[in-house]
Amino acid sequence: MAESNHETRRGGRTASADVRVEPQPWGRLEWMVSGAQGNSDTLTIGKCFILPGQSNPVHHHPNCDEVLHVLKGLIRHRVGDEYVEMAPGDTISIPMGSVHNAENIGEDTCELLICFDTASREVVGE
Repeated sequence: MAESNHETRRGGRTASADVRVEPQPWGRLEWMVSGAQGNSDTLTIGKCFILPGQSNPVHHHPNCDEVLHVLKGLIRHRVGDEYVEMAPGDTISIPMGSVHNAENIGEDTCELLICFDTASREVVGE
């Protein structure tokens, strides 16, 4: 039998009861996949909920790229000195180290899917 060069990586299902919720003054973060959750060695996946008229702090990730996808609501997203309005279905890729944040410009709580290319994302400024 030939030897495999593939290492075994962690994976697994996250039940809704096991989602890690982090309340924030501006909304909340929910984490489904990460090294801390024990179900990935390479990714962090979560949702960000921002209340109407609120924004998450300006921050950056020194160790990973981020992809943000709008599920519900309207946001004005800042990356560096550029601002873009985003609606459901819109996606943005944020390079490692780029200063960014999202402001809810709609009337309802917005819901964003957030993905990072590391199991242990670092945040500066949040």
